[in-house]
Amino acid sequence: MPYCRLNPLDLKLKTNGLRRLKTDSQDAHRIARAALSNDFRITQPRTVIYTRLRELTRFHGRIQADMHVKHVLLHTQLQQTFPELEQLFSSRVSKLALNIVSLFPHPDLVNGLSRTVLKNRLMQSTDKKLSKAKGLKYAEKLQSLAKDSYPAVNSDSVQVQAVRYYCRALINLTIKKEHLIKQLVVLAQNLPEFDVLTSMPGIGVQSAAELIGELGNIQRFDNANQLNAFVGIDINRYQSGKYLRQDHINKRGDPKARMILYLIVKNMIRAQHAAPNHIVDYYYQLKNGPIPKRNKVATVACMNKTLYCLFSMVQANQKYDYTYHGLVVP
Repeated sequence: MPYCRLNPLDLKLKTNGLRRLKTDSQDAHRIARAALSNDFRITQPRTVIYTRLRELTRFHGRIQADMHVKHVLLHTQLQQTFPELEQLFSSRVSKLALNIVSLFPHPDLVNGLSRTVLKNRLMQSTDKKLSKAKGLKYAEKLQSLAKDSYPAVNSDSVQVQAVRYYCRALINLTIKKEHLIKQLVVLAQNLPEFDVLTSMPGIGVQSAAELIGELGNIQRFDNANQLNAFVGIDINRYQSGKYLRQDHINKRGDPKARMILYLIVKNMIRAQHAAPNHIVDYYYQLKNGPIPKRNKVATVACMNKTLYCLFSMVQANQKYDYTYHGLVVP
């Protein structure tokens, strides 16, 4: 059945006597009369592929949140059993690091083992190809850390069991996350806007797939302002008499899409030396202008410009071209 999904504020402006809480039968009658006297747009439901992408994106977000909680719990337990172990790797979230923490959650499990035995166990504990030289390097550092460690509990304590439990849980979550990312990318590659989004420097295949999953079909919007409001970065302005409050973004849109877009802009700034990007040019123009903007203000302004650029590119089915888009920076 065709239906219209209406903005409550827009409906109130076009209806006389409609209350804020629309639960009365009279309100239902006024809404029905408003539908007869106004030409409201029929809502376009998501197709199967866009619905699937959104479900995968949301599931990926839940796994990310679970991993964050598990990392905090692992860090708390590891501070009692073997805190120096966190110095062994620059990245404590890799599967190699988690496997080693699960093998040696306490320094007593390291002491008494030779460098060669430690090296062999390290090489067998990961699916990553670890060379003998690197395995010996890790084994020597592990022996040094175990020698200087003074844990708060014994090797047979419950905290050691908890460390191993959280390590196994994080490894399983990491594998599931990698599998979901592959599903996202493979599914999004069937859409025409995927190649358009990934042509913009700073937007990778995963970011493009997640953004499409949250925004849906971008071509259903009439203009970029509607897309801006859907994400929730349109300006909320308040004025009363001579008082004018500082402008803020509305934050009434999709918070997941807003977060993905924020990370995309940060990736653009981080990867600015890889390829020229007019969004990065605009960011530094705001930061270094006559009235310098704060970092978050400049980032939100770049998010707005990125949405306008992506909307026009998808509508025209045109890939990113710096020589063309660089001219529109105000």
